[in-house]
Amino acid sequence: MDRYGSAERLLPKGARAGWPPVWPRGQLIDGIRFRVRTGVPWRDVPVEYGPWSRVYDLFRRWLRNGAWQRILTQLQSLADARGAIVWDLSV
Repeated sequence: MDRYGSAERLLPKGARAGWPPVWPRGQLIDGIRFRVRTGVPWRDVPVEYGPWSRVYDLFRRWLRNGAWQRILTQLQSLADARGAIVWDLSV
């Protein structure tokens, strides 16, 4: 998953050892990104990202265990440290 560069260290580690996954995690993450970017129903995620049910399962599992929130928080912290986020508030 080198296409994610330094962001890969923010992703949750797989908990199971043994057989390699049938659908690489990076491919499933790309499916999640496609779905979030386009807004299509889960069943309409292209099969090149893996079965829609596996893509949804990974999204849902990470949503339930708080992984997405942790990733967002860490990315915001990194961006803030670089000065890439302006925290101005207009009321």
